[in-house]
Amino acid sequence: MFLACAAAALATAGCHKNNSNSEGSAPVPNETVTITQANPPPGGTWADVVNETSDGFMMGNPNAKVKLIEIGSLSCPHCKAFDDEGVPQLISQYVKPGKVSWEFRPYIIHGPIDMAADLIVRCDGMKNFFPLVQALYKDQAVWMGKVEATPQDKLAQIQNLPTNQVFVAIANLLGLQDWAAVRGLPVAKSNKCLSDQAMIDKEVQVTADVNNQYPEFSGTPAFVIDGKMLPKDTTTWDKLQPQLEDALK
Repeated sequence: MFLACAAAALATAGCHKNNSNSEGSAPVPNETVTITQANPPPGGTWADVVNETSDGFMMGNPNAKVKLIEIGSLSCPHCKAFDDEGVPQLISQYVKPGKVSWEFRPYIIHGPIDMAADLIVRCDGMKNFFPLVQALYKDQAVWMGKVEATPQDKLAQIQNLPTNQVFVAIANLLGLQDWAAVRGLPVAKSNKCLSDQAMIDKEVQVTADVNNQYPEFSGTPAFVIDGKMLPKDTTTWDKLQPQLEDALK
């Protein structure tokens, strides 16, 4: 049963692509960025500018010389490690001065767990997306630990619920609604997003788009610079930074 083994798989299998996610998916449309913020606010930096893309959200100068995409799973410990070690330097050295734009694209590695987390971070749109992503990574061990501590029969009951109820129930199990409420997202709004079939379908499509657009993609975190996916061993800041520097030359 998926939920019962997902947390245990994190430690042993890493954050590997699920090839079944792309089955029967539609062709990938041309990626677009909806520009609602074109310049930093007074007294701010490019890190205060966030725009929505076809599959995620972009922080930074939409016309930056280098465009970086991070494909990440919110339940993936390797992605958390990059968020802890690499993201502060990425933002301070490259995004704030407007040299690099950074798009984060949520990817479903661990099925219903990632789906519930993805729906929570997207629920407030541009306003709270990046703060919620970074806070979820910070607290990852807490909410993922709740899966490991839950009896298998309860996990089975949740997974057998109708689709429009299962992600509300999983988020309740993980404590995500109350967690998000402390960070400005009301519980009622969270539950509405978690049961929104259009949002659920969108998350499935985002994952399918990654699989279709980047056949070489093998797992998270993965990085794309100016449309080209970087080698699969590029999962840490020390591997990513030199490639950003090369692209900026």
